[in-house]
Amino acid sequence: MVHARLRSFTFILVAFMLGCNEFMVVGVLSDIARSYHASLSTVGFLVTAFALVYAISTPLITMLTSNWNRYRLLMGLMVVFLVGNTLTALAPSLTWLLIARVITALVAGTIISLVNLLVSIITPPNRRPMVMAWVGAGFSIASVIGVPLGTTIATLLSWHASFWIISGLTVVVFGLLAWLTPRDTPQVKGRLNEQLVLLKNRQVLLGIGIVVAVLSLQYTFYTYIRPLITTVMGFNLTSLNWLLLVLGLMSIVGNELAGIIAGHQGVRHLPALFAIMTLLSLVLGPALGNKLTGMVVLALLCILVVAYGTTIQLVFIAIAEKDYPQSLALATSLPSIFANVGISLGSFTASTTVRFWALPTVGYVGAVYGVLALILAVALRKQAGK
Repeated sequence: MVHARLRSFTFILVAFMLGCNEFMVVGVLSDIARSYHASLSTVGFLVTAFALVYAISTPLITMLTSNWNRYRLLMGLMVVFLVGNTLTALAPSLTWLLIARVITALVAGTIISLVNLLVSIITPPNRRPMVMAWVGAGFSIASVIGVPLGTTIATLLSWHASFWIISGLTVVVFGLLAWLTPRDTPQVKGRLNEQLVLLKNRQVLLGIGIVVAVLSLQYTFYTYIRPLITTVMGFNLTSLNWLLLVLGLMSIVGNELAGIIAGHQGVRHLPALFAIMTLLSLVLGPALGNKLTGMVVLALLCILVVAYGTTIQLVFIAIAEKDYPQSLALATSLPSIFANVGISLGSFTASTTVRFWALPTVGYVGAVYGVLALILAVALRKQAGK
């Protein structure tokens, strides 16, 4: 039992490590710009490049390596990640930094997909939803604790030091994975076209649509979370940091809720979850007129926009295990792949909205995505016979 718990903790630590690497750049963009005498807009391309490479490479590498031994693949990817992160810490120029970020982006998505796959294989069914939810929470913990800590270290020492610490953490995680990860797991091999058959399944397509819709809703308001708190609600910059911390903690609560929902016939509860989410999006605009009601609605939204995730992940895995075992690796990567689609769509919609209307109207646009998620969830429940 102790061994199993330590292994689950290690998988959560992997997500925390990946989250720190991905989000840290955002916290130290200004420091990077100063160190290379570059503009913020130029340095901001690092974030765009990382997301683009991540979205493209994850499904390709996951499918191309699906027939490889999972233990050796995970260890190999961790070595590549360590090299990429260490190059980030060493980068003598912006070009080298971009290359280093591309290297880490190439493998980050496949690493977390492998971890979710191992959780689904190794963890007993009764514990699987909660462990998978906490692996997802590793990213939230990174944004709440890891990134502010890294930003503080960057201020006191340098931004390079923040990434050196991640490299140190990576070495520790590598050792734990080498010790605790099974050397062989059940595996059905299949060619690339055989794996893609998974994407013809109606429940899988509905689940993908839900991921895109919910992330689009989230990023209609999250893209402008700082001006919503300061410009619209009138909080000062000192309060902003504390309030962002609170919202980050709410996302961790949301991951805990995700595990509970997934463990109790999650598909049945998704329509109600999305109905509440849509209602909150609709009242967001008026609620922002008051500091208290505005923060309450934002906090509830931050909980709900992640509370569905484990259920959808388990739907993908269950369908692959039953009907498409050769596509199991691809099934675990689908949420992260299409989350990036939703983020891009939501951010684009939000920026287009505020160009023509007032900032609080982003809630109404988010509600449109909420209705779409609700319709898809009802269809998924019907398909699943829940």
